[in-house]
Amino acid sequence: MPGTRKLGKTTDQRRAMLRQQVTDFLDKGKMETTVTRCKEIRPMAEKMITLGKKGDLAAYRQAMAFITREDVVKKIFKELAANYSERNGGYTRITRTGVRRGDAAETAVIELV
Repeated sequence: MPGTRKLGKTTDQRRAMLRQQVTDFLDKGKMETTVTRCKEIRPMAEKMITLGKKGDLAAYRQAMAFITREDVVKKIFKELAANYSERNGGYTRITRTGVRRGDAAETAVIELV
């Protein structure tokens, strides 16, 4: 599911970080982070919304296995799936916002369309 970017972390650290970021992003609908992390978050978040659109028990269990909070999974299956029922993908938008002052990392905002 994720791309090939290692983000300077071991596999288990990277997987845990991305799970948490996808959970927070789907909860709030918007997140500011680095461009590379946004590019890694996007396909995972879109897959979770697609699972929400399926709406069956197997999809719910798959989402629960990845998302770290049950209230976020319920939000995906109730609200987000209804909002994107007519859309066939492309649920997120990445907008670059410049560089971070401390380490000059390029930042971006990822948001739900």
